[in-house]
Amino acid sequence: MSDTTATSAVDVTVVMACYTEDRWTSITAALESLRRQRLAPRHVIVGVDNNRALATRLATEFDWLVVALNDGDHGASATRNRAADLVTTPFLAFLDDDEIAEPDWLDELTRPFVDAGVVGTGGRYRDVWLIGKPDWFPGEFAWVVGGAYVGMSTVTSEVRNVWSGNMAVRTDVFRAVGGFPTDFGKRGDASQPEDTELCIRMAQTCAGRWMYVPSAVIDHEVPEARSSLSFFARRCYTEGAGKALMRSRFDTADIIDTERSYAVRTTWAAMRRMTVCRRASLLQGMAMFLGLACAAVGFGREVTRSLVRRSGRGPLAPVELPSVAALDAADGAA
Repeated sequence: MSDTTATSAVDVTVVMACYTEDRWTSITAALESLRRQRLAPRHVIVGVDNNRALATRLATEFDWLVVALNDGDHGASATRNRAADLVTTPFLAFLDDDEIAEPDWLDELTRPFVDAGVVGTGGRYRDVWLIGKPDWFPGEFAWVVGGAYVGMSTVTSEVRNVWSGNMAVRTDVFRAVGGFPTDFGKRGDASQPEDTELCIRMAQTCAGRWMYVPSAVIDHEVPEARSSLSFFARRCYTEGAGKALMRSRFDTADIIDTERSYAVRTTWAAMRRMTVCRRASLLQGMAMFLGLACAAVGFGREVTRSLVRRSGRGPLAPVELPSVAALDAADGAA
């Protein structure tokens, strides 16, 4: 591991991945938030996923940017890796194109690197609902929409993993493990925890630690499309499936201990919520049980698929989640 000291801890590059001009307003807001940082990054590199027109527009309108066109494998992981290839600083931070960083974000995010045992850090996501948060939505499931959830630490703490849209790493360790996995991650409707997988590999490679820094804050937009009960159910399902796939990439069963602890805590929280005779509390308790059930189905389904593949039998028949129409109807009734 690098023995980088506190003095060089401020020498950092920020990487942001994007893929469509439909997000131009969000992209420019994210970039402007980087211009306001108390700790100015050495460089800002924007990786563009197979969109030459967007890359050209960014390079034309922002002369202070370094633009890296990913014309290979599609996806956020490959695009981040392409941009990270250009980094020359000892530290590297990641921001997503639908986020706005607080002015002290980068400064706070890099502070733990004074400890040579820290390989990476992650900050807090503040979810910003564009049409308002639904009454039924439980804070324990804010991760569904990319927000810090109830139960996360409120002080800087060691964690197993952080999230890729608000993350900083030691560049040498990131490169030593090959960066984000390009065969595993977010692509289309699939949501596989490539950031968790990266965090585990980096920590295992050099017996390093990850720190969660709640004072390193970004605002993350929650669009209307993610405000429905059907999205909630499907996101929980894909999270369960993704964690099953992630577990299969490592040899130890305790890789998902964090998820087990979360499931136990959330079950008890849901039961307590159901005992409160208020409409919002009852709806949130029901949503929590739905989320846990969907995650369990996704996890079990993926484990079963893995066993079937190993046995050499044919593929499993398709399984449908609860009807989207029914879920949206229930959402409307709520």
